[in-house]
Amino acid sequence: MVAVFRAPIAQGCRFHSRQDQYTIGQRKMLVGYARVSTKDQNLDMQLDALKAAGCDRIFDDTISGARGERLGLAKALEQLRPGDTLVIWKLDRLGRTLKQLINLVDELAARQVDFRSLTDNIDTSSPSGRFFFHMMASLAQMERELLKERTKAGIATARKRGKHPGRRRRLDESKVQSAKRLLASGQPAGQVATHLGVSVSTLYRWIPAAESLSESSDPKD
Repeated sequence: MVAVFRAPIAQGCRFHSRQDQYTIGQRKMLVGYARVSTKDQNLDMQLDALKAAGCDRIFDDTISGARGERLGLAKALEQLRPGDTLVIWKLDRLGRTLKQLINLVDELAARQVDFRSLTDNIDTSSPSGRFFFHMMASLAQMERELLKERTKAGIATARKRGKHPGRRRRLDESKVQSAKRLLASGQPAGQVATHLGVSVSTLYRWIPAAESLSESSDPKD
């Protein structure tokens, strides 16, 4: 007998429990998680696979992987205790990015919880499963380092060609000189900033003397 508990539709998650097979504190628990991206997609295939795998409790979400909050996953993670296993149908059911997946599996490992993906035949309770995720983490780190190196190399090449990558200057040299002349003539910094189309803080950042010039031009009591 499998009992199904439905959360309010607005929450987008459901809970399924094998009440006849689960007794708290007597054995390790298999907690299943299923997800589809839209209400038009069907969860049945994932739920059938998770039930066939012997999951004691199954939580699901109907939500895009790109969105942050997944109530079904959060509830599944709350149920897990040391020695339990989180079971999914396929790796991409947990998230759209490799970093997100690795972070979650690392979190589970820190809690002494195993992870199993049925379609991908991955089980971190086995040496081969743990090795697979170590490799994935190493590849993700290498990808980040290569991206940093390519970015630095691109910036260096652009600078050699006279280009200056990054945010455009809010004040070019002509505007800086114009601002200095206006400030020297006694015009308040606020009016100068408005005239140049920048904030007063930006003006002070580009012309550090602007603040003292503005203060010196203000009438004293």
